[in-house]
Amino acid sequence: MIGEWFKSKLVKRAAIGLGAFLVLLGLFFWIDSSSSFFSKPADYAEEIDSAQLAPPLPKPVFLYGMEVTQYNVIEDVVKRNERFFELLKDAYVAPPVMQQLHTLPRKDFDFRKVAANKKYALVHSNDSLKTAHALVYESSPIDYTIFYLKDSLRIETKQKQITVEEKSIAGRIESTLSETIEALNISHELTNKFVDVFGWQVDFQRLQKGDQFKLIYEEKSVEGKPYAIGDILGIYFQHFGSGYYAYPFDQGDGLDYFDEDGNSLRKALLKYPIEFTRISSRYSMNRFHPVVKVFRPHLGTDFAAPTGTPIRTVGDGIVEEAQYTANNGNYVKIRHNATYTTGYLHMSKIASGITAGTRVKQGQTIGFVGSTGLATGPHLCYRFWRNGVQVDALRVELPPSQPVKKEMLTQFQAVKEACAKRLDAIAFPSQPAQVVVAGN
Repeated sequence: MIGEWFKSKLVKRAAIGLGAFLVLLGLFFWIDSSSSFFSKPADYAEEIDSAQLAPPLPKPVFLYGMEVTQYNVIEDVVKRNERFFELLKDAYVAPPVMQQLHTLPRKDFDFRKVAANKKYALVHSNDSLKTAHALVYESSPIDYTIFYLKDSLRIETKQKQITVEEKSIAGRIESTLSETIEALNISHELTNKFVDVFGWQVDFQRLQKGDQFKLIYEEKSVEGKPYAIGDILGIYFQHFGSGYYAYPFDQGDGLDYFDEDGNSLRKALLKYPIEFTRISSRYSMNRFHPVVKVFRPHLGTDFAAPTGTPIRTVGDGIVEEAQYTANNGNYVKIRHNATYTTGYLHMSKIASGITAGTRVKQGQTIGFVGSTGLATGPHLCYRFWRNGVQVDALRVELPPSQPVKKEMLTQFQAVKEACAKRLDAIAFPSQPAQVVVAGN
């Protein structure tokens, strides 16, 4: 009896002890696996994911469509009188590749056209030689050429992506159009397009304070920066209390502008031979000449503009003269047809390729503003002949272009109504010298 009792108590104690041991053992492993309380950090280093210890990989860097993460990139602009091969001075180009560059045909790339202030990027390795990988030359805000230089010469000509955004703008004239444009920070390109549309309907040199305008237009951007104006998609101009609309419409010959009745606003010739600027002297039969100090006829219109301002031909035609004379300085004379001829005097230089017999297109640059010949300062003297007789270029009556074709009047009416509705919805600025710009 005593023996059975003893055995029973012994078994119970053993069972209790074993249970306690198992509980403690379980707790030990649980605590050890969830913390470092019973161990040093180094004891379990091999169990940490190796990805957590490795430094994060750098994000890939792309430039002009090339991955340049592992390369060094030098970005700069071409200096004055700097030649193409001088752009490579900070990198090593293998002799065979350099030889290929020196013998490159002009049809592939003309090194003479590398110009000052154009952007370029030199991509080279980080080794001791600084081995050249590529050179990128930007000929314009959108056009660029890549010269791959690592193993052998390879050339690619590409364009950056262009983003076109539609915008609207409204403003009020408080002085001259030129001064208002400067005050409102409106693009000169947009102003020139605006003036070209209404050039023969409105005298932009004699605007009235309080005249107002609304425009819908396209703005082109590259890499988030505006670089050019696209098409004008509608204009309303309020001048001396009268309203003028310009509706864009394409009859199959390209975009043109028409009034409410479908009459073309465009004439055979542009009204202004340079970007819109101040007229310093008008056509006159009795003007005091600032150089020779006598009164005599001034059979041209003088446009004051900085030296180097591009001069454009007002219409298609053939160059009759392109030379220098003592009075006219550098000048160009263009015959547009059997009736009209125009002249452009006192240029700082005549544009490349403009010689007698050259055929030119409307808007083409033919020279640059200067003060050569009998001139006191930089300006363009613009002359206009009708049937061989010099007349006032700003007052001559030119025949209009063709109106909307009868078979297309229904389509034009739909475009006109939609455009007018959008223009009417744009509010004029409430305060003077104010401009309202909106993106659509």
